[in-house]
Amino acid sequence: MLAVSESGYYRSLKPLPKQERQQLLLVKIKDIIGEHEDNSNYGVQRILLALSQIEITTSYSTVYRIMKKHDQLKKVKRHPNGITHEDAAAQKSENLIQRDFKASAPNQKWLSDITEIPCSDGKLYLSAVLDCFNGEIVGLAMDDNMRKELCIQAFENACKARNARGMTFHSDQGSQFTSHAFRESLAERNAI
Repeated sequence: MLAVSESGYYRSLKPLPKQERQQLLLVKIKDIIGEHEDNSNYGVQRILLALSQIEITTSYSTVYRIMKKHDQLKKVKRHPNGITHEDAAAQKSENLIQRDFKASAPNQKWLSDITEIPCSDGKLYLSAVLDCFNGEIVGLAMDDNMRKELCIQAFENACKARNARGMTFHSDQGSQFTSHAFRESLAERNAI
């Protein structure tokens, strides 16, 4: 027999008041953020996932309100549309692919772009070359900058790996891809 009063027992069955529930949730949220230094950038979705992993169910709006009230929300960094910039003085290439990204054989049509990967010690830039035939990445290059040499290296790596020549090469009109050096690299492989 437990030494609990009848009123104390029935009081324990009542749900916690809203403020107490929110305070307990805030403690859990701060625990999740404090677990590891990389958790400091967790948004509402990741916090919800972490809470569900420790079997705490709540709504998106509740977590959002608590995080906002206690300055736990991180401001989203807005990135410009695309990281490559068009060179207005560069000669424009004709769009030979015209949104037809299918190829009947390997090494007919290649696509390329640059992506930025945020890292703890700076940014990493990755240039990849994709073959439209099967969606395979046929060439890669990585660097801590996104100069034309990155794109040239990715293209050269793809050509060497596939022993390929004469493909239709498609990219955006960024200054790296419209540079004279990159066009020379294409011409050496009879690419258009």
